Amino acid sequence: MAKLDTTYLGLNLKSPLIVSSSGLNSSVERIQKYQDFGAGAVVLKSLFEEQILHEVSHLEQYSDYTEASDYLKHYVSSNNVQEYINMIKAAKSAVNIPVIASINCVSDSQWLTFASRIQEAGADALEVNIFYLPLDPHRQAGEYEKVYASIAEKLHKVISIPVSYKLGAHFTNPLNIIEQLRYRGAKGVVLFNRFFEPDLDIHSMKVVPATIFSNPSDIRYTLRWVGIASHLIPEIDISASTGVHDGEALIKMILAGASSVQVCSAIYRNGPQHIQSMLLTLTEWMGQKGFKSVADFKGKLNLGAIPDPTHYERSQFMKYFSNYE
Repeated sequence: MAKLDTTYLGLNLKSPLIVSSSGLNSSVERIQKYQDFGAGAVVLKSLFEEQILHEVSHLEQYSDYTEASDYLKHYVSSNNVQEYINMIKAAKSAVNIPVIASINCVSDSQWLTFASRIQEAGADALEVNIFYLPLDPHRQAGEYEKVYASIAEKLHKVISIPVSYKLGAHFTNPLNIIEQLRYRGAKGVVLFNRFFEPDLDIHSMKVVPATIFSNPSDIRYTLRWVGIASHLIPEIDISASTGVHDGEALIKMILAGASSVQVCSAIYRNGPQHIQSMLLTLTEWMGQKGFKSVADFKGKLNLGAIPDPTHYERSQFMKYFSNYE
């Protein structure tokens, strides 16, 4: 019988499938179902720094509110954070799979003060979701990227649980960002995050949200960088995210070098039982190939393991499309 257990961030997972941060994980009852269907871990719905700071900035914009910092501390302690702490404790008492907390942040400001409370509540790890939209045409790209390093440096001074950083797919050099985070204490990275994207309604003449779900074809970009990073920066764990909709995609990500795979859209569309279906595909494939454990094939097709690395490095279509008319 194939063994599906693996490790991620130093945590023991009974399977490589993690239910990623979203509304899917907003109740203990749902998390229990994911465990029953075989999930190796869950990442709780994010606590958003952006939402908290928005209220303060609103007050600062429309009044001479001089105690924004005090208001923020009170708001954090009496609302979002305490609810989140309670959720961590409840989930930890209800399941025996790792419970990973999640913070969605845009700066290295006040949210750092409650990271230690998340650790004290019993979270097994913390996933930090960072996105800083570059809106200043006169600011160098490196200045934006310093935010990531700054957050990592400060965060790792206040907590000791393993931390993973969920990155967007917008960096010129993702490998450099991963290496900077690893140097500053990160145990893992999640490749890649999906952010809010706008769309245009040509009938109402309004800007509207685009679809929030990923598509199976979205796997390609993630697969490339998982395959590259797992070889060039082997000291850090990679959790593959975006475009993983079935068991075959799960297998591909592990072959590329992922320690775990995060799933969201596929569960929204197919229900929690889809976890079991994906893992069944994995188990059957491992049996067919003679692999007894996930470790037996992890990274077997990453950049350093294949005869021709240009399959990962090539970026032009010319060779392939020149034969099509």
